[in-house]
Amino acid sequence: MSDEHHPDVLGDPWRAETIELADDFEGEVVATLVSRRAARTDGAGAASRGTGTWATLHVHGFAEYFFQVEYGEWWLERGHDMYALDLRKYGRSLRAHQSATYVADLSDYFEELDAAWERITVRDGHEHVVLSGHSTGGLVVALWAHERRPAQLAGLVLNSPWLDLQGSRLLRSLPVTVLVDQLGRRRPLQEVSRDVSGLYGRSLHREHDGEWDFDLQWKPITSYPVRVGWLAAVRRGHRQLQAGLDIAVPALVLSSDRSTTPQGMDEDVHTSDIVLDVQQIRRWATAVGSHVTYAAVPGAIHDVVLSRLGPRRRAYGEIRRWLDAYVAPRDI
Repeated sequence: MSDEHHPDVLGDPWRAETIELADDFEGEVVATLVSRRAARTDGAGAASRGTGTWATLHVHGFAEYFFQVEYGEWWLERGHDMYALDLRKYGRSLRAHQSATYVADLSDYFEELDAAWERITVRDGHEHVVLSGHSTGGLVVALWAHERRPAQLAGLVLNSPWLDLQGSRLLRSLPVTVLVDQLGRRRPLQEVSRDVSGLYGRSLHREHDGEWDFDLQWKPITSYPVRVGWLAAVRRGHRQLQAGLDIAVPALVLSSDRSTTPQGMDEDVHTSDIVLDVQQIRRWATAVGSHVTYAAVPGAIHDVVLSRLGPRRRAYGEIRRWLDAYVAPRDI
């Protein structure tokens, strides 16, 4: 039931609530808002920083869900109540009758973002909210912030946001773009042929070559199918962003310092972005808004906060400096 909290799969004190959304062509649609309250330090029982209550809302990337507990705890330690949204057809929100990850337009996600924002700001009373997004989630939250411009938005943290289509220039050419748009309308659920090595997923999961624990049903090692209607939606989102967004709040864009295309489980898998092209991220970062800070983190991977300890610490240092300088100065 909407607005009813229940224990989350991450365990206590993480909680989750199901957000009921409008049905789509496949039937019932829901999103899931995961939350955890920061330790209280004032008599009123509010997580305070400066003159108002603070929160962070995170949105995951493609073929995953929120499991980055350390990232959430970093914000909690700074007095932010932590929220994370599993979008429709992902993770906690995926239902048996649905095509995993599919939407016809990225603006479809605005329904659950609107609902989550209302709960965080109106119901829970947070006056300042940092919006965080990884990969596809970074693109989605930037587009939403541009369209909605909520008064409580204090800043954006974009972790390796997907701002352009990686790979050959041919894939970004006008003929291919037109073809994808046409196929997206005619056969939206058709799968796009692609090679998935599984190296990235293996490099993360502790049962393979990584250090993290996550549900392999919700974040498969070999990803989920990419459907042409979804890809067309992403490309429309890319074009909108590249035309320039009008986001006035401070934004921090993080990425690795390099991208590689390894053929096997080597050191590059653990020390570079093997999913997106960081040069594209760097190129388009300033299209996000008028106040953008870009930080390349040496040795980081695609999800910067899942990197090895050294790069991870540096990434948190970049977020802390940006937060203290532009979003919530310590002297207020």
